[in-house]
Amino acid sequence: MAKYRENLPQRRGGIFLTDGGMETTLIFHKGLELPHFAAFVLLDRAEGREHLKQYYETYLAIARQHGLGFVLDSPTWRANPDWGAKLGYDADGLKAINMHSIHFLEELRSAWEISGQSCVINGAIGPRGDGYKAGNMDAAEAETYHAAQIAAFAEADADMVTAFTMNSINEAIGVVRAAKGQAIPVAISFTVETDGRLVRGETLRDAIEAVDGATDSACEYFLINCAHPAHFENALGVGEAWVERIHGVRANASIKSHAELDESETLDSGDPADLGRRYQSLRRALPRMRILGGCCGTDHRHVAAICDACMPFQAVSA
Repeated sequence: MAKYRENLPQRRGGIFLTDGGMETTLIFHKGLELPHFAAFVLLDRAEGREHLKQYYETYLAIARQHGLGFVLDSPTWRANPDWGAKLGYDADGLKAINMHSIHFLEELRSAWEISGQSCVINGAIGPRGDGYKAGNMDAAEAETYHAAQIAAFAEADADMVTAFTMNSINEAIGVVRAAKGQAIPVAISFTVETDGRLVRGETLRDAIEAVDGATDSACEYFLINCAHPAHFENALGVGEAWVERIHGVRANASIKSHAELDESETLDSGDPADLGRRYQSLRRALPRMRILGGCCGTDHRHVAAICDACMPFQAVSA
């Protein structure tokens, strides 16, 4: 039985940490090969699972140190049919690896929650295509496409699912509908370009209101990920109702554009202290922002700096 599915603790208030840029950390700091940027392949061997365990425990230790809850995301951003096929996984193989990812996180949680803080197990979903390029699915096709991965997470007793690096409103709508069909809580995390808009030009307000309108507001909350705060901080309408639907940020370390990052052969880790200060400012603009983590280029240093900068502020209750 999923521990928190009926009552997500991050919806009740307080700060919850999550991890940083998993794939960039494992590739650039640990020297691991992740074909097609897929971390889930590490679950297939003992050495890979140990790397993942050490990775997660670094962030869990920061949360424990500060007495914070944690949202523990599975390493399955690429574990969907199109990317899975490129990596040699058929439908049965993908179901097995997605379920295994949740059981792997359950072992971590059982050891960590003795600290008394809540740890939410979240099945991570990625876009069908490239997170930096617009997809072409309509909502119905997206619902069908993502349904199998979401069903695997639900069967494995994940507490919730989150679709990260979404740049398509239709794909986000499909994910929410598929999760609703499995009766599992769902969140959507959009990514934006340097102008604070989705790749096709929609604003964050457009995207959030469209998803809520098409799904009867079935999404638990929204996040922003895989963009630097400088790209979207001016796009937030302070005091506007839609902004209260944003409950978390997982920003990139680098201020570079998606195109520049795609072409870069080295890791731009940015400035952890500056990123922490920017999160502090974001929490003033986003009254419901309580889920704090990083994305590409960030590691434990960035998350620790974000945590230190934001700790003096307490999140309001839902």
